[in-house]
Amino acid sequence: MPHDRPFHRNYRAIKDGPNAGYSGWGYIRDKDYAKSPTHYVRAFSIIQSDLQRIFEYIEPSPESEKTYSYRIHELLMRTCIEIEANFKAILHENTYTSKSGNSCYNMTVYKKLNATHRLSSYDVILPIWNGPRKVWKPFAAWTGSGGLPWYQAYNSSKHDRHEEFKKANMESLISAVAGLLIVLSSQFGTEDFSSGSEGIVISGQAYHEMQPAIGSLFRIKFPDDWPDAEKYDFDWSVLSQQANRFQRFDYNSI
Repeated sequence: MPHDRPFHRNYRAIKDGPNAGYSGWGYIRDKDYAKSPTHYVRAFSIIQSDLQRIFEYIEPSPESEKTYSYRIHELLMRTCIEIEANFKAILHENTYTSKSGNSCYNMTVYKKLNATHRLSSYDVILPIWNGPRKVWKPFAAWTGSGGLPWYQAYNSSKHDRHEEFKKANMESLISAVAGLLIVLSSQFGTEDFSSGSEGIVISGQAYHEMQPAIGSLFRIKFPDDWPDAEKYDFDWSVLSQQANRFQRFDYNSI
């Protein structure tokens, strides 16, 4: 049945109903929803800024996908480390205990999050991509038993840079940054926790497809395949007044 309270760091679809629009995002701004969300959004913002700096010298296009360099390698390392940091934050703020009794985290453990955050159902585009339309689905392989190619490139080039250096290329980097964006969006939607004033939203026909994403460089399509039984179902204007307004997902059950 639908969930009557949101899980920590888990943004998902909400059932239609009274006040569903506000209830679908209002909980994200509650200070008990996530610890230090700006810490993670700021890290992404810096990574995105560094990616844009690379784009000043290397055009994001099919022709440049196999381009590699120390700067690309460095940014791929930082991006994947940040993805791991987000994964750990989600597990820590919910319920997870390693079967071995120690703090063992790897991609087998992190893949559990696909069940609660539907990472494999997200689509991302890069509007400045100079080539045929391309949609990034960094976690698509998690619908089966396969690994994530961009993460494998990170792992192999981290442990043996001399022999695996060329795998840390532009293709892997853009996929990883898109992956980090998805992980953030699966927790916070499009909320960037800006300290500035909120602007007036003007509706109308958008130039680019999909929705604006955190950071504004990419566009994102949120999952539209949530079963009703896995959606949220609450009125946040009422629930927000309760002390026990969040719940923890038990990842040991997956």
